Amino acid sequence: MPGADLYFEVEGVGPAVVLVHGFSLDARMWDDQVPALRDVATVIRYDVRGFGRSSMPEPGVLYAQSTDLVALLDHLGVANAVLVGLSMGGLIVLHTALVAPSRVHGLVLLDSLLDEVEWDAESDIAFEQAAIVAVNEGAEAAKAVWLQHPLFAAARRDPDLAARLAREVEPYSCFHWTQTDPRAPLEPSPYAALEQIAAPTTVVIGERDVACFHEMAELLARRIPGARLITVPGAGHMVNLEAPAMVNALLRDAVTAR
Repeated sequence: MPGADLYFEVEGVGPAVVLVHGFSLDARMWDDQVPALRDVATVIRYDVRGFGRSSMPEPGVLYAQSTDLVALLDHLGVANAVLVGLSMGGLIVLHTALVAPSRVHGLVLLDSLLDEVEWDAESDIAFEQAAIVAVNEGAEAAKAVWLQHPLFAAARRDPDLAARLAREVEPYSCFHWTQTDPRAPLEPSPYAALEQIAAPTTVVIGERDVACFHEMAELLARRIPGARLITVPGAGHMVNLEAPAMVNALLRDAVTAR
């Protein structure tokens, strides 16, 4: 990619689906989804710039995560794809649908972040606390604090899932808490332009996710033309890990609807 090296994996045969991970995570978070999709789709997953095995942003060099995603599609010769994003990944695919609509056949937004929506106080304070610890005590201490965030409360009920999350967060550098990220401002703002999204869209929210992400999901479903909203019973923010069977079925539907 221009200015970056992106780690990616491709499996399967059929129409393309791209899986975009959440903050502090990487492409491994989709391990339960790839086997469920590769018989009906070409499954592409990658580490977003600044995460996992992809390169860090260069100081002072502006970049856009949506541009990186389109460049990956170009590199792979993919004309268009169903884009799937969780949390931060949801915002990335939303913006991609606005700046490159011809490349987006459909959207699945899993507990998606939405710009310009304020976080509830508990979630906001917990995020800021992880950043403060990263600066003052280092990355390992910060990641321990981050894993106690309310976003992961539902997942922490399962010891095996809590251990998996810890393994998947472990490689995170905490760059975004300790450095200035030269990511360009989102233009247009997805929040301001939701009515312009033309791709068929499924909005998914875990029943036990935090309050601000429920607000985001409701806004997405209400303002994106034709969007449908699905609530996953008993699941929290990490819905693809907590309810893989239901999420896998939704993703297969989105791909095969082509």
